[in-house]
Parts: sequence; C-alpha cells; structure tokens
Amino acid sequence: MTNPTKENGTSGIPAQRRTAFLELMLLSRECDRRSGIVLRQGEAWFHISSAGHEALAALCELLEPDDLIFPHYRDRALMLARGMDPEAQARDLMAKEKSHSAGRNMSAHFGHRPGNVFSIASPTGSQCLPAVGAAWAARLRGTTQAVVCSIGDASTRQGEFFEALAFAVERTLPVVFLVADNGYGISTPTDTMSPHALGLLPPTRTTVVDGADPDAVHTASAAALAAARAGEGPTVLWCRLDRLESHTSSDDHRVYRSAADLDALRDPIDLFAARLRAEGTLEDGRLQDIRTRLARDVEDIYDRVATEPTADPGHITDHLYAPRPTTTTGTGAGAGQEVSVAPCGGTMVAAVNRALATGLARHRELVLFGEDIDDPKGGVFGFTKGLGPAAGERMTNAPLAEATIIGAAVGLAAAGMRPVVELQFVDFAGPAWNQIAAQLTTLRWRTASAWQCPVVIYAPWGGYLPGGGIWHSQSNESLFTHLPGLRVVVPSTPEDTEAAFLESFTADDPTLILLPKHLMRRRQEPAARPTPAHGARTLRTGTDVTIATWGNGTELATEAAETLAADGITADVLDLRWLVPLDRAAVADSLRSTGRLVVVQEDNRTSSYGAGLISELLCADDDFYSLLAPPRLVTRDDVHVPFHPDLERAVLPTAHDVVAAVRSTLA
Repeated sequence: MTNPTKENGTSGIPAQRRTAFLELMLLSRECDRRSGIVLRQGEAWFHISSAGHEALAALCELLEPDDLIFPHYRDRALMLARGMDPEAQARDLMAKEKSHSAGRNMSAHFGHRPGNVFSIASPTGSQCLPAVGAAWAARLRGTTQAVVCSIGDASTRQGEFFEALAFAVERTLPVVFLVADNGYGISTPTDTMSPHALGLLPPTRTTVVDGADPDAVHTASAAALAAARAGEGPTVLWCRLDRLESHTSSDDHRVYRSAADLDALRDPIDLFAARLRAEGTLEDGRLQDIRTRLARDVEDIYDRVATEPTADPGHITDHLYAPRPTTTTGTGAGAGQEVSVAPCGGTMVAAVNRALATGLARHRELVLFGEDIDDPKGGVFGFTKGLGPAAGERMTNAPLAEATIIGAAVGLAAAGMRPVVELQFVDFAGPAWNQIAAQLTTLRWRTASAWQCPVVIYAPWGGYLPGGGIWHSQSNESLFTHLPGLRVVVPSTPEDTEAAFLESFTADDPTLILLPKHLMRRRQEPAARPTPAHGARTLRTGTDVTIATWGNGTELATEAAETLAADGITADVLDLRWLVPLDRAAVADSLRSTGRLVVVQEDNRTSSYGAGLISELLCADDDFYSLLAPPRLVTRDDVHVPFHPDLERAVLPTAHDVVAAVRSTLA
C-alpha cells in the first residue's frame, strides 16, 4: 500500500485543502466554545467537548459519499467534515425540534443521515458491532463502500469492540477502527489498561498514529481505507492525542490531572497552524481573522437556534414504530404487508423452514445469520436445514457470540439489508442485551425515523420440554415487551408461525418471534380457515369466563376448557399471539361479555406480562366495571425452572391450575 502525496510532494492533506482544513478545525473549536457559553446561559443541559480531537477529521477528506461512519461523541470536527453543520449541531446541543433526534438524544450524540452518519447510543463501544454489520452489507453487495467506526481508547476495553474486530478480521470486512487515545477514561488513566498497551491488538492490523497531526491522520487513513476497499480487511488506527478539556460539562479534570500535565497538552490547531505558517500557506494575521469571523458566525447561529421551538411533548410517542401501512389491513404497530397463510398443519419447525425459504426467494436483501444454521446441521432445531443452496452466501454460521449476532444485524438493517437471525435459545439473549436495548429498539425513535432497524429475531422459548433446566427453559417475554420499539409474537401453530415470519419480512421495525419448544415438533392438524398474521385468535367460544394466553399456555387453556365444559362452564379462550402490539380490543370485548378473566402464562409472577395485562384492563373503567369477580393470574411462582423433569413439572402451571382459577372466579 502506498500513501497519497500532496502537490508539494509530502504526505498528508493536499496543498489545496490545507487552509480549509485548518478552518474546519477552528470551526469545531469555536462550536465547542460557544456550546459552553450556551450551557452556562441555561439554554442547554449537557456538553461534551471535542477539543484536542479535531485532527481526526482528516480521515473525512478521503471518504466517499456512500461510506458510513459510526461516530464517537468527541467527533464534532469529523461531523462538520461530513456535512453536519454548526446549525445542526446547535440544535442537538439545545435539543430542538429540528435536531436530528427531535430532542430525544443527548448532546454530542451525533447523527446525520444525509452524511451516512449513524446515530450514537450512550453505552460505550455499542457502535462497533453495528459498524461491522454495515461493512458486511457492503461485502455482500460487492461494493467498494467503506465503514469507519470511531471510538475512544477507554471504550476499547468493552467486549463488543473485541467481538467486532474479530468478526471484521474473520470476514475481511471493509472497516476502519478509528481509536482516539487521549489517555483517559473520564478520570482513569488508560496507559496501562488499554488493549494496545496490553499488546492485545494484532500488530499487522494496527497502525499507531499521531492523532494531533492532521497530516499523519490523513496518511494513515489513506492506507487503511485503501486496504478496506481492496478487500484486505480492517485496520485499527490507534491515534494518540490529548483531551484539552474536562470529560464533560459535569466534570472538572483539574481534580485528577496535575497542572504540569495540563500545561503539557498538545493543541492540534496550534501545531497545524504553525506548520502552515512555516510552509508559507498561512499569512500573518490570517489565523486571528478566521477566529474572529467564526466567533461572530457561530454566535449568530447559536443565538438563532436558541429561539427555535422544542418538540411538542404530545408527539413524544411518534417514531416508536413505522407508520401503519394505508394500503394493507395491518393492525399492528409498524405492521408489514398483511398476509394470511392457508391451512397447512404439520409442525412449527417445518413452518419456519418454509417461511425462510419463501423469504429468501422473495426478498433479495434477506440474510440469515445464527449459530450452526448452515447446512448440513441447519441449526440445533433444524429450522434452516436444506436452505443452503438457495441462500448461498446469504446464510452463514455466526460465532458463538450473541452480541455479534444482534449487533451485526443492526448494522445490516441500517445499511438496507433484511437480516433474519436465530438465537439458539432465548435464554442466551443476555450477551446481546446491550444491542437489543440500546441499539435495536431505540434507533428509529432516537433518529425520528431517519434510520430504521427491520431485524427479525427468532428463538426457541419456554419450558414443558424435560431436561432444559435454568438456561434452556425460560419464558422471559416480559423482558422484551418492556422495550418500546420491539414487536413480540409468540405463535402456537404452524399457520401462525409462517404468517408471523412472512409478515415480519416486510415490516419496517424489529420483530422478535418466540417459538415454544414444547409445541415446535408436535404435528398439528390444519386450521379450519386461513390465518391472518395479526390480532388475537379465538380457540374456543364461551360465555362464563375469558381465558387469555399465548404460547404453551394455549394447550393448558384448551385442556382446562374441555374439563370445565363437562360441568357446563363455557370459556372464551383467546390466543393473544402478538404481545406487542397487543390486540387489547379482543380481550376487552370478551371480558365485557363474560365478566370474568383468567390470564395464563408460564413466566414467573412478579413484573410479568400477564400481570401487566391484568393491570392494563383494570385501569380502564369500562373494563373494570365489567368484572363480576377479581381477575386471576395462573403463573409460575418466582422461582427458576429446575433441571429434573419432576421438579420442572412442580413449578410450571398446569391445566388443573387453570381449572381452579376459573372456578374461583365463579365462586
């Protein structure tokens, strides 16, 4: 790889761009200065300075318009170089209605859709896995698009940074990790604890750069981007520089940094300006003229933005989900094309396989990713068995790393792909929780729909399958329904399963499909009629009690209803199917008819979805006054699912428990 040269023969920023780049650095510094003033005036609440990091923006001199940036919160200059002007940055600082997040994201949590700048989430390092996912999308499409992942040195101790680097090396992905090593993680020195200091980074893929020197950053970036575009994989640019101000406006670095340390800090603007003067590029007095002009211009911009309105609180729930399509009969938030599946019977496993095959055929952007899903195994449950020839490189095995699976899917989706990912068991979602809660479910809302994340996640779920134990038998749907922005469905029949998958392939929001292991391989008779994708489904009709349930609870509820029918008690049994969005109207209508409600779930009681459903209905006067008896929740007590089959049966709800609950409402 060769380094580019300037017109005067030295490596670095070309001669015709040098003064302009200095002005860009000065503009960034002035925006930082003005932000501090605005904060003290009470027009803002939080500020993160980028002072000392400005030279890193030299990388942007080499980017193409379609390249993607996953930024760091000290990338103000880099954002300016990518087109996020001072006005947009002022709006973000003051959380104005016209800011990129409509006032929803924190200051310096940059995002700029026109410049292909992904939105920052606060958990440090959480941008790394989406970045490599976007780079994977570029590789799948065969483009020369490059991805830049910018991160601070302290954040590289996050496990997701290592997962992202490993994934990028494994697949030779076109990504550049731009690490700003300013020597501190807030107040903690990093000189003995960073991955580079510990010798943990691959030397053949790591370049140490003087991050206070724009020419050095430019030269190293040129080589790294050339390697990425040539298919040579990732590079880590470890850029050493100085943080010139406190960590944030809530910090005072004089508490933990000595006066000698502060006096020795290198200012990249002073260094670059001195170089330009030595070259004869910057005339005497020109620097001060630029500073004066920028101070006036930025003050005018920030003063004008301060008068702009903030977002209307009445619209705060906008952008949680995509708008419901007007050309379909979809009933759910962010619903895709409404589908119905002809009665097919068989097993849920076969239905998943059939739906995935259909999705691969219909949607060229659909990508399957998960542990052991490729042929010949086809996943631990066989969901993807035999799909390899049709999928080609669109179906690959994931490493044993759930955060990588979900994080890469976020990046794929942000880049316009349709990722469908398998978690071997929903019990193992823990390592991926950061990506699910911080990225996947907030992306649309925190960017006012500028970015979307149509990921489909499916996972085996629930108990009633002996020998699962604590980590293979959880029914923890309430963890996921607690996250606004995520659609959650628990099918219980082959038709429901296929319909849920097919609808989710066209939805513009993330969907979690939980597949009850107890029911997955059970052969079922075809449904009596085509099954629509959305809404609750009535399993039995009755007038004495409403039994609402989902997943494995459908078996308990129908068995209990048959037992009760022998005594002349009839039950309206509802399979909710979709927990988010909930078909509340179906439950409320049934309750008003029967006057009694029993909710059946296998999750444990406290803070569960079933408890929330009862609370939701009790809070509405019409529903509350329809009750002839207190509602009942049939549930597992607050205890884990044990391994021995006898112990598992002892803690999970039974049909007998449902019968007893119904009888108590009739007493």
